[in-house]
This record gives sequence, structure tokens and C-alpha cells, in this order.
Amino acid sequence: MMGLSLSRRMRIILLIMLALGLLLFLPMRVALGLAGLERLGVAAREVRGTVWSGRIDQLMLGNMPLGSVRAGLSPVSLLAGRARFDIGRTKGLADDVQGALTVGFGRIGVDDVTGAVPLGRTFAPLPVGSLMLEDVSAYYAGDRCGHAKGRVRARMAGQFPGLNLTQGLSGVVVCDGDALLLPLVSQSGMEKISLRIWRSGRYTAEMRIETADPALAATLGQAGFAGVGNAQLLKVEGTL
Repeated sequence: MMGLSLSRRMRIILLIMLALGLLLFLPMRVALGLAGLERLGVAAREVRGTVWSGRIDQLMLGNMPLGSVRAGLSPVSLLAGRARFDIGRTKGLADDVQGALTVGFGRIGVDDVTGAVPLGRTFAPLPVGSLMLEDVSAYYAGDRCGHAKGRVRARMAGQFPGLNLTQGLSGVVVCDGDALLLPLVSQSGMEKISLRIWRSGRYTAEMRIETADPALAATLGQAGFAGVGNAQLLKVEGTL
């Protein structure tokens, strides 16, 4: 009887050691798939390394490229019932970025993201070239925006004659019903961008410019703006 008990104990120990071994050397690629981060629009050209120390080449968040980053699962977050994948690229360059992709029970989002996110023509014809994030955290609970905080500055891809937008437009990220809202305002307060992003990846973006200058209004009209009272309005929508 003691021999059977010892044998059973050894099998349990071996199974535990096997499970720990699999966890320790679990490929990052497999871990990202198990976490279901594709629901956040996460994609990559290549994923290498283990779940604790890996690399993601050409990371994409929807249509927004984050470039190649180091990545690792935070063991502390697992104790809180969340899978937090810390990512970072810190070379002292303008495109440095760091933060985390986080999945928990009924929630998915990003945490503590600071850095530049190039947009290219993601929101074209809206002339936003990149977003500068400062300690941005946001997650969706089910299909609703559950929490959002942090500052965002939008840098413009081009300039309109008569407008000075060299400092970009900035604001604090908030939840607006089901959507994540970026309410951005220029230094003068005459130019505003409202960008809403839903859990599905659908977005609407509206740029509003207050002006009584007919020459500027004509220039903006050629760029796709429409007159609404004393303002020029450009609205776009699509899917990230």
C-alpha cells in the first residue's frame, strides 16, 4: 500500500514539474493566442521567445503600427487574475514606446502606455499624423468602455494656410458610453477633434474649426470640410 501511495505521489510531482516546465518555456506566440489579444486588433509579423521574455516584430494595434518591441508576461498580474503583457522599445529615440496589453475576466485593453503611435493614413482625410500618449490606460468591459485615463496629443500630418497647429491638439482620454473618446483641443481652442473608438474597432472622427475667414473657409472646403454656421467640419468613419 505504501508503494502505491509513493508511486501516486511521484506521478503528481512529475505532473506538477511538467506543468511548470511547460509554463516556463511557453512560447510568447502561443501565450498571445491563448490570451485572445486578436480581439483587440493585435497582430504581428513575427513573435519570438518565451512568454516571460520575447520579442514582437512589427506589432499592429488595428491599423496603428507600434513597431518591434520587447514583450513579457507579468507574473504579478496573474495573481490578480489578469494577463498583462508588458511591451517596450526604449532606445532614447522619438519612436520609443512602453506600456502593456492586458486581458482579464470580461475586460481587454491597454495599460500605462507612453510613447508615439504613428497613424499614417489611418484616419484620412483627417490630417492626423501621429498620437503622443502619456500614461494612457483604457479597457473595454464586454462591449462597453469600462475605464480610460491619460493624456493624448495629436500631431498633424500637414498644415492649412491660416492655421497654426504646430503644437497639435491635446486632451484627456475618457469613456463616452460604449466608446472610448479622445476629445482633443488646440492651444487657441478654435480647433477641435473628437475621436470615438468602439470595442469592435469601429471609429468616428470629427474635426471642427471655428473661423469667420472666408479665405480659410474656402481652403478648408477644398480639403473636404463643410460649413456649419461659423465653423468648418470634417467627419470620417471607418474600422481600425
